[in-house]
Amino acid sequence: MKNIAILGSTGSIGRNALEVIENLSHKYNVTGLAAGRNLDLFQVQIQRFHPEIVSLETEAHADAIRKRIGRNDVRVVFGQEGAEEVASYGKNDIVVSSIAGINGLRPTLAAVRSGKRVALANKESMVVAGPLIQKMAAESGAEIIPVDSEHSGVFQCLAKEDRAGVKKVILTASGGPFFKTPADELKNKTVAEALNHPRWSMGEKVTVDSATLMNKGLELIEARWLFGLDPEKLGILIHPQSIVHSLIEMQDGSVLAQLSPTDMKIPIQYALTYPEREKGLLPPLDLSQTGALEFYDVDHEKFPLVGLARQALVRNDSFSIALNAANEVVVAAFLEEKIKFSDIPAVVAKVIEDHDAREVATISEIFAIDRDSRARTRKLLEQR
Repeated sequence: MKNIAILGSTGSIGRNALEVIENLSHKYNVTGLAAGRNLDLFQVQIQRFHPEIVSLETEAHADAIRKRIGRNDVRVVFGQEGAEEVASYGKNDIVVSSIAGINGLRPTLAAVRSGKRVALANKESMVVAGPLIQKMAAESGAEIIPVDSEHSGVFQCLAKEDRAGVKKVILTASGGPFFKTPADELKNKTVAEALNHPRWSMGEKVTVDSATLMNKGLELIEARWLFGLDPEKLGILIHPQSIVHSLIEMQDGSVLAQLSPTDMKIPIQYALTYPEREKGLLPPLDLSQTGALEFYDVDHEKFPLVGLARQALVRNDSFSIALNAANEVVVAAFLEEKIKFSDIPAVVAKVIEDHDAREVATISEIFAIDRDSRARTRKLLEQR
């Protein structure tokens, strides 16, 4: 029996992970849960999975959950420190890291530092601190297994391959809700339209990132550090059906692909069970029913954030930190209907243009650059 802690348990990945764990209850037990502010769902999760330690975003929410559950055998903590405590809890064997955004960095680092397996769904951690995380994992013995469907596909395809034989790694993107929308019609797209993803059910932030294709840009950067790949070996193809999650072009001309139904339970389960495979919750993929599988190049003029991510991909400085910070701020502003959809790439590009890129050696430097970039972004938004 292996013990699992879930960071971001009330989010989309966290909820799916708990479904997987419940289906494999003969192998896995929940020791810790960390969430934000969704007290109703969090209470249900605590009562159903009986964790030993739980964390919420604020002290007030922690006090409220203590009163709701009325139990003394559950340690209740809060804030970043609380999430870190859940991540590094001594009984953990596996930590699912799915707190969205840079808020997930410190808990992810705590999990890696503890030397356990980290099922990584928080791509921002690798985007802003990839080299530091890999160095820490090498020192602690932590095992990082990707949860994003595309990176899970790459991981599976490369499992028995010599990296020297890899010519190119291609991540697929659904294209989001605006793949077929003319560029001149994007300006006035609403929040509701941006959140209407044609294939995936995800959190609001990542769904907007999918609409701008920033999600795929961030995944390129993540893939570089996850797999130690040279930037020129990484690419993107639009694949509206979201059946093929990654393609690996080999030196001999072969192309390896990982295919599965469009459901996050599959990569989540693989991150938990690797190198074994267990019977899953979904029926097998029936290719006779999928229809045509289409692939398209990215329109960089229509989706300019991909180009900015490509710039970050080839650099080893603070560029990617500023890029991620600016994007998080403008996406939040869009979700609050303070800016237009077209303002997202425009503001991010301006922040990057003004950014004084520099080398980064410590976690404290990462957070300092993140704070400065967020402040700059908010100032630009106020001026619009």
